[in-house]
Amino acid sequence: MEDLFRSYWWLIFPLSWFVFGGFQSWLSYRANRDTLDLLKSYAASGREPPPELVARLNKRWNEGDEDHYDRPRRRYRYRYGGEHPLYRFVLFAVLCAGFSYAAYVDMYGAGEAFVITAFVLGALSLASLVSLLVSRGPKV
Repeated sequence: MEDLFRSYWWLIFPLSWFVFGGFQSWLSYRANRDTLDLLKSYAASGREPPPELVARLNKRWNEGDEDHYDRPRRRYRYRYGGEHPLYRFVLFAVLCAGFSYAAYVDMYGAGEAFVITAFVLGALSLASLVSLLVSRGPKV
């Protein structure tokens, strides 16, 4: 069992991301279900529900921050970093450099695997750079 953990320790990270994504989806489901229950209670009493309550079901991110719904989606993504092409370019370039160094010094005796990983990350870095350059069109 100990040898199995040593061989596949890295699986902890994708599995934890999978579990976190499922938990986040479950929380979103519960928030939407509670909103629908509230809308049903408004309909049963014959009253008109507030437009904010109906708009909440149409939004993808149900975080409870009312200010959050007024912001454009593109600005939200760029503000928190994960989707900006410059962020991806720098991330993939640094990872490519790290795996290139690991391949150069033949770390853990797995130089060939590090070379393949460095090439893939280099290709992703170049693709992110092209995406960055293409998305920066002239301002009108």
